[in-house]
Amino acid sequence: MSSAPPAPALLARGPWSVDQVRAVWHDDAYRAPAANTEAADAAIEALRDRGSPSHDGVAARLVRWSVEDDGSLTLELQPVRWALRLVEGDASRSMSALCAVRDCEGRWLAGRRAAWLSSWAGRWALGAGGAVDEGENPAATLGRELEEEWSVTAERVQVEALVQLPHDMVMVVGQAWLAPGAEVTPDHEHDAHAWWPADVDAWPDEADEPLKTMARLLASSA
Repeated sequence: MSSAPPAPALLARGPWSVDQVRAVWHDDAYRAPAANTEAADAAIEALRDRGSPSHDGVAARLVRWSVEDDGSLTLELQPVRWALRLVEGDASRSMSALCAVRDCEGRWLAGRRAAWLSSWAGRWALGAGGAVDEGENPAATLGRELEEEWSVTAERVQVEALVQLPHDMVMVVGQAWLAPGAEVTPDHEHDAHAWWPADVDAWPDEADEPLKTMARLLASSA
């Protein structure tokens, strides 16, 4: 009998306002082992071979984190090669942000990711997400990705959790609420989108169990 895949590890649980998340950047860039560098080179080449416009660059890596006495969250970060997040089984603690998005009625914004993307290609995902840029506060990444992917600005953004995935990717998970009448326009990274019901149990078949589990956790802190 095959075992269940490893579950993500919850490093810290909010909620925090955007102002309660502090980013401290180290000057020294992360030096990956040679094997990881070679694997990242191969992953980038594979993306190019299938026509993906994904490009390499510099992003953020989590060095350490702490919850302070006042309840705020401090994230110590350093520059890291973007492509290291593509290495199978070892993303080098590269940082990403995931922002679930809800409208004024509590519905959830879902988008199907285009087939050429480097991650979650062809799958449905909640809201917006992407790599934390060099020098950026991960809390600010949430709103930036929302504006870039859906051309909309949130009325309120809340940081919910810091999560480490089994392949050593670290994610800042947040939640954003849109003002009444706000409209979204998907970017080229999405080939379909929908507003799923506020009640997670009423979601369509394309919503997989990990998405439902995450939404239920987020709904409990709304």
